Amino acid sequence: MDYLHTMIRVRDLDAALTFFCQHLGLQELRRTEVPQGRFTLVFLATGPGAPEVELTYNWDQTEPYSVGRNFGHLAYRVDDIYATCQRLMDAGVVINRPPRDGHMAFVRSPDLVSVELLQRGDPLPKREPWASMPNVGEW
Repeated sequence: MDYLHTMIRVRDLDAALTFFCQHLGLQELRRTEVPQGRFTLVFLATGPGAPEVELTYNWDQTEPYSVGRNFGHLAYRVDDIYATCQRLMDAGVVINRPPRDGHMAFVRSPDLVSVELLQRGDPLPKREPWASMPNVGEW
């Protein structure tokens, strides 16, 4: 059995693509428009052959999708947790769970999907302002 992808529904495809591609650095691998079903599928990954995220955009969805913590989260390993979080903050992304431990942080997509960021290798030494930064909202 092979892992293929994780699917999340998005209400604003452009906002979701900005978050996942511009802010997190994923690449759009392929896109399928299905006019008869009135939806678009966009597959993203860190590169060819990597695990994928499928964004499902239903053209007529106007109300936010319900959010349940039973989904869990997406997780990505990063080379520098502090630099990644700073870059995201500079782009206006809320750091819901700051990397106080030099190892783990959480942010949320425009559709409130939790995204875990994990430091590659050993945790980085604790550093301000991250070490004393409080949690914000839910993740």
